Amino acid sequence: MIEKKEVPKVSRKAEYDMVVAAASAGGLKAISVVLAGLPSDFPAAILVVQHLDPRHPSRMADILSKRTVLKVKQAEEGDHVSPGHVYIASPNFHLMVNHNQRLNLSDSERIHFLRPCADLLFESAAAVYKHRVIALVLTGTGSDGARGAKAIRNAGGKVIVQDKETSDFFGMPGSVIKAGEADYILPLEEISAFLYAVVSGSETIEQQ
Repeated sequence: MIEKKEVPKVSRKAEYDMVVAAASAGGLKAISVVLAGLPSDFPAAILVVQHLDPRHPSRMADILSKRTVLKVKQAEEGDHVSPGHVYIASPNFHLMVNHNQRLNLSDSERIHFLRPCADLLFESAAAVYKHRVIALVLTGTGSDGARGAKAIRNAGGKVIVQDKETSDFFGMPGSVIKAGEADYILPLEEISAFLYAVVSGSETIEQQ
């Protein structure tokens, strides 16, 4: 079981304001591992699209709250994004962020047969946060996230993907790599420390 723990804090000025993450099959475990390794003073907001069965209510926010010291909630229309908070996309709604840094939920048409769709979240974050956003693509089937990763990089942001060896399913990370849109390719257990170092400006690590 993944334990909730406090990670040592390092007080630094944030280099990024937003992390947008996407996962599908195997995603709950992967997201849990990443969030469990982040400290309560993580200086960016985190928005998560996990492909879920739209026929059932999601308990993902409750589950993740027990595995991280960060504040986790299911995203609601109009939520104002705050550093150190994690917002989980609601089942059957696209999640986007608008220019006043508030969340927008939409039941517009499915993209890649999906709702929520990571591409829409990534593209909206790129439009708002420009070079101050990081995309994280974790285990999952399909190619959702690849188009959005391109938008993130075109805006000056960075893209991290989970490596093949630690992914339960490599479709989503692999599609980003195949498209040439991955800045960093990391094993799951290294992502938290790397993410914190880069977001907090405590370390610059050579691009993959």
